[in-house]
Amino acid sequence: MNLSFQPVMARRLTAVLVVSSWMLAGCATGPQAHPQDPFEPYNRSMSRFNEVVDEAVLKPVATGYQQAVPALARTGVSNFFANLGDAWSFVNNTLQLRGEAAMSSFFRFSINTMLGLGGVLDIASEMRLERHKQDFGLTLGHWGVPSGPYVVLPLLGPSTVRDTLALPVDSQGNLLSGVNDIATRNSLYALRLVDTRANFLRAGEVLDGAALDKYSFTRDVFLRVRSQRAGAGPSASTAAEGGSDGSLPPEPEQ
Repeated sequence: MNLSFQPVMARRLTAVLVVSSWMLAGCATGPQAHPQDPFEPYNRSMSRFNEVVDEAVLKPVATGYQQAVPALARTGVSNFFANLGDAWSFVNNTLQLRGEAAMSSFFRFSINTMLGLGGVLDIASEMRLERHKQDFGLTLGHWGVPSGPYVVLPLLGPSTVRDTLALPVDSQGNLLSGVNDIATRNSLYALRLVDTRANFLRAGEVLDGAALDKYSFTRDVFLRVRSQRAGAGPSASTAAEGGSDGSLPPEPEQ
């Protein structure tokens, strides 16, 4: 029996679990209910579950990774995965008929792949080529598919109904899915997960120390950033990537 993790099937199973959970959880009602969050009782429960998993597994591993791996190497890893994302952004910008953004994504990927050691070096940002990050959920939104309610996915975190349905397509569009060796592919997925979590360690500390409702804050920021990206404005790129030129956020001081 092949027990290797299959990302596509896992994401599809996640979507099924979410739909099933909606049927059991019911909807939030009343004057204080957020109009885009009718499944708030379920979402809050799933957020607490994700936080438990994060505290027990992801955060300790990400902290160890940040402490053990030099900052320059971590930046190279982040650049590598961001470069793969530029390839999928090119496809989605093209599907949305955003010519300038598509060309920028194409040249970013080409330049960083050929001149940046496969994307480890972000030469394109030094050339002031902006990153226009897009995915299939935003492509569906561009062509009129509503986002639907906000939903928190098991392990994957904040999403919407539209973005959840787009996950299988986004997974297939990820260049990592084309790696034939299963062990190598799964290792790259794991490295990307740890690297992503490590990049958010500092933001998580700020959020944990703030006197606010973490759930509501996370939901509102997520929905706002997705709305900005749907408009393809530069503010979305800045909020998500840390720089208007598409560069990644600077490493926090040790």
